[in-house]
Amino acid sequence: MTTFASGKHALAISDRSGLVFPYLEMVREWNGAWVHTSEYEPKQPQLQPKPTSADPQALQRARPARVALPTPAPLNYNPFLTEVGTTVIVTQTNHGRSTGDAVRFYQVKDPVGGVAVSTFELKPLALGVSITSTATTINLTDASEFPTTGYIVIESTNTDTSSLEYGRITSETIKYTGKSTNDLTGCTRGTAAPSYGKTPVSTTAVAHDAGAKVYGSYSITKIDETRVDDAGTTVTFSNKFSFTLVTAATSIATGGGFFVFGGPVNDRP
Repeated sequence: MTTFASGKHALAISDRSGLVFPYLEMVREWNGAWVHTSEYEPKQPQLQPKPTSADPQALQRARPARVALPTPAPLNYNPFLTEVGTTVIVTQTNHGRSTGDAVRFYQVKDPVGGVAVSTFELKPLALGVSITSTATTINLTDASEFPTTGYIVIESTNTDTSSLEYGRITSETIKYTGKSTNDLTGCTRGTAAPSYGKTPVSTTAVAHDAGAKVYGSYSITKIDETRVDDAGTTVTFSNKFSFTLVTAATSIATGGGFFVFGGPVNDRP
């Protein structure tokens, strides 16, 4: 069998420079040239592009995009500031809300400035009479603290045991444009209340029985503030918003407690 010398003492001539180098330090280039390692030049990337294939057409097991619904957000500690009047200022750092949003308050712990917890939360009330899915006047057991216009939610659950949606929450958001004693009038059924400057997916109008729980909300006004940052630029931000009571507070006070929430009218899953 033929054998070759190890070449540890041999010399070789470079095809590129013509200079003599130790044989064991020579390498073969991509073009076949026999060169010293110090002269080696790799193949220019554009001479060997990566293989291409067709663009992917779709995802496996693709699902429609989910529209996330707004959820209750915690307010600052003792968030409510009442005046001797109907305006209430609410503190929530960087709340991101917009003027015209409908806000329902949850888990208010204490009355503030003579304003009862039930007035802040506008609950729990009940339907005075049953209504169909097309009724435009809704009678409540007591609507005295409800604003003259706004949004309410009627709590309900699918009770049809033969339905595939049995047990599903079917609470309905309703917009009303007037109030006469305990009647809410000019109702738009199966709607959704604006939250954070956007309107969520509408609810479905359904019939409700007398005694069904009803929750109200307040339309808010964003309170903007400004400051000058380190670069000398004026920055606008908002840590507060306000709403209007039907019955005036009796004193200037701050309160409400800890872990009070401000959220959408309809707290849907």
